[in-house]
Amino acid sequence: MTAIVKRQMADYAPNILKQLSDLVGKNVLIIGDVGLDEYVMGEVRRISPEAPVPVVEVDKEEVRLGLSANVAQNVASLGGVPRLISVVGEDATAGALGELLQKSGVSAGDLVVDPTRPTTRKLRVMVQHHHIVRVDYEHRQFLDSGIEDKILAKVDAILPEVVAVVIQDYAKGVVSERLVREVVKRARPLGKKVLVDPYRSTPIKTYSGVDLLKPNFSEAVQLSGIVDDDLRRDSTLLDRIGQSLMSTLGCENLVVTLGKEGVRIFESGKVVELPTNAKQVFDVTGAGDTVIAALALAWGSGFSLEQSCALANFAAGVVVGKVGCVPCSAAELVSAIQEIEA
Repeated sequence: MTAIVKRQMADYAPNILKQLSDLVGKNVLIIGDVGLDEYVMGEVRRISPEAPVPVVEVDKEEVRLGLSANVAQNVASLGGVPRLISVVGEDATAGALGELLQKSGVSAGDLVVDPTRPTTRKLRVMVQHHHIVRVDYEHRQFLDSGIEDKILAKVDAILPEVVAVVIQDYAKGVVSERLVREVVKRARPLGKKVLVDPYRSTPIKTYSGVDLLKPNFSEAVQLSGIVDDDLRRDSTLLDRIGQSLMSTLGCENLVVTLGKEGVRIFESGKVVELPTNAKQVFDVTGAGDTVIAALALAWGSGFSLEQSCALANFAAGVVVGKVGCVPCSAAELVSAIQEIEA
């Protein structure tokens, strides 16, 4: 078992602050499923006379960017330039998504229209910070080869301009084994790092050849195929999972997010553990999007992988203190870093 080096977030703070300006203006390519997140928020004061269900008296409604669109807005909010490639339907939701992208500093110009499927939309009904119900409008099916070819043509046009590529998989159909293989084949000769935020039930070999995989713990367990039996769990479990994933993919870098326990970084035979930087946790929705966005932007901009993970950890600590998919701004990131320095 490789010895684990435990770092403190304060170890990275001074250098990250000095290098933050290096992120500004850097292009990051994001490929993956996109969607619109709708929130209906209110109070429950009675039960419906029609059925034994709560009646939510609506106080507020919000519409936010979801899925890979949230990754893109996180890149933009940190000072980078997101180049988002995805698929939308020919519907009103696509129009609303495009408007919201523009307001968030993300171009909608590389979204491919597929009239055979709806634009993904998730409606959440919430009381305070608690979800009452979620309603999904989506079509979970792999893309037609013609639509996939249009995506790859856009990749060819954009790839020379970016510092890193994020493939964000939500298993809605955009990310396929062929898509990953073709993106890796195009990125490698240009020296562009390809990072994947995986989906737990996607076959692990779908991601073969990428430079970095970023699962959370439960995703890492499921993707590895190693049984996570609480009765037999020991200190070597995560190490075994990490080595299994890296060996299967031929991947030299793995970052596993561990919630309140922080982040574990596997890098060329070295294992480093960072603690969480969250001060309060209201909602973990979208935290993984923030991590992959910050990680790709920093790593592609010349930060070391450890520094990139620390920066991503600071950013994630900011967004879990908010409700829903809300990005971390550069100013909030600076404040979080300065707070730990004080």
